[in-house]
Amino acid sequence: MSLRLNTPRMHAEQKDGIGWMTFNHPERHNALSLEMWQAMGDILEHFAQDDEVRVIIMRGAGNKAFVSGADISEFDEKRANAAQRAHYGKIAGRATDWLNKIEKPLLALVQGYCIGGGLATALAADVRFATPESRFSIPAAKLGLGYEFEGLAKLARIVGPSRARDIMFSARLLPSDEALSMGLINFIYPESDIEQACIAYARSIAENAPLTLRAAKASLNAWEHNSDPAEQARVRELIDDCFDSEDYREGRAAFAARRKPDFVGR
Repeated sequence: MSLRLNTPRMHAEQKDGIGWMTFNHPERHNALSLEMWQAMGDILEHFAQDDEVRVIIMRGAGNKAFVSGADISEFDEKRANAAQRAHYGKIAGRATDWLNKIEKPLLALVQGYCIGGGLATALAADVRFATPESRFSIPAAKLGLGYEFEGLAKLARIVGPSRARDIMFSARLLPSDEALSMGLINFIYPESDIEQACIAYARSIAENAPLTLRAAKASLNAWEHNSDPAEQARVRELIDDCFDSEDYREGRAAFAARRKPDFVGR
């Protein structure tokens, strides 16, 4: 992992096929500064291009919070006028684009609070892990702000429109067991076990065929976007890539020989 990708508030590393992205601003509950937005885009772009990275885990430093949204304390300095707002939006938008378009499986390891923009970041993950102490909320109605359509559409696709209305209208804190029951998260593990459980799950993904994972993620994304014809065409291309790949030949050979396949992603 190139050291240029690491900043005081964002850490990245690659190990055993897993790319780790850590939001490292625990004194402000991992609120995203402009520097962190920039680094997030850089890290995800690097992981997307690194063939050794098969799956990505994002987490917040410490165990108090995952991400608590944007760091409002720097707005007077870095979002004080229209020009600064446009610059800020360009950098944050690039990171958000990478969260949404990364083709590799993306996991969120949530410890503590996952609120507002933090929940929006976690919802960009394909699979979410949490602890019994984790809490989830979108407090927009308590702040008087409008919530972006894309974020609410994603929330509604995951938990359903009725539950999305409850989350938005009440602005209440959801305990992890309720979040699990509505599909907002996928797994709950004790604080002492969650990291190893997430790693074990990520490693099981990393052993699978990368092209199959890419095609499956693209197909599910296309369904979420109401099966856009252009996305469907892209999915068909990715499926063809699977059938023409070395990995498909390796998978058949390994099955016949009753051995574990060794996939290379091509």
